[in-house]
Amino acid sequence: MTATEERVFVKPPSEVAKQRRGEIEDASRLPVKVKIRSLNFYYGGQQALFNNSIDIPAFRVTAIIGPSGCGKSTHIRVYNRIFEIYRSHRAEGIVEIDGKNVLSPVTDLLKLRKKVGMIFQRPTPFPMSIYDNIAYGIKLHYRASRGEIADRVEDALKRGALWGEVKDKLSEPATALSGGQQQRLCIARAIAVEPELILMDEPCSAIDPVATSKIEDLIETLRDSYTVVLVPHNMQQAARVSDFTAFFYKGHIVEFGPTKKIFTNPDNKQTEDYITGRFG
Repeated sequence: MTATEERVFVKPPSEVAKQRRGEIEDASRLPVKVKIRSLNFYYGGQQALFNNSIDIPAFRVTAIIGPSGCGKSTHIRVYNRIFEIYRSHRAEGIVEIDGKNVLSPVTDLLKLRKKVGMIFQRPTPFPMSIYDNIAYGIKLHYRASRGEIADRVEDALKRGALWGEVKDKLSEPATALSGGQQQRLCIARAIAVEPELILMDEPCSAIDPVATSKIEDLIETLRDSYTVVLVPHNMQQAARVSDFTAFFYKGHIVEFGPTKKIFTNPDNKQTEDYITGRFG
């Protein structure tokens, strides 16, 4: 899509979307955005993921929960192959996004990382102005006029729930923003290049409760236009914002299903023990 083509704006959450998390949905009836089969991952000679297989539904929020060190972050970082910045890290198996295996050696990583945005635990604003943080990716991926870039920057900041707070200081350094504002800036930066899948790796772990609430509200507005995979800050956050939940333990996917069922009536005893605080 060029900058002059019609853009898809995030719709405000409908009542149906708000009610969805209270329903028991069947993931097998939903379109699949990410299909993972027999995924294994290695840090050098140490295996961290074991035979992961899961279908991530499109246009839903999927949370990945489990004790510290169970492979949650490792799992989602395979989706955009960001793990490859370390030569000793490797993944084996199939990770299909829209039917294409992103682990294939012919995958265009620039296009993949445009399609799959990622938000990290700590905000990562670029050492440049607020405006340039958003404009950078637009310039990288699209041929656009100065006016078109400005429009898209404004649109992304609005969709990132930040425009009202920064519209009069776009030329100021992004690093001068508060932690919560920086995290929303990073979300707006990801949105600006029109991804289809957004990965969030504990996006609220380094911000205060008020900022966390704003991020959770933002996730609510994203769910109808993007597929979101979230490693939550805690189990309560998963229960609040996700439609589906996967429970990981020691690199294995123990159970996956609708969040309401996982938290109230899990099939696996190990899942129940973790949810109820017996371990983890």
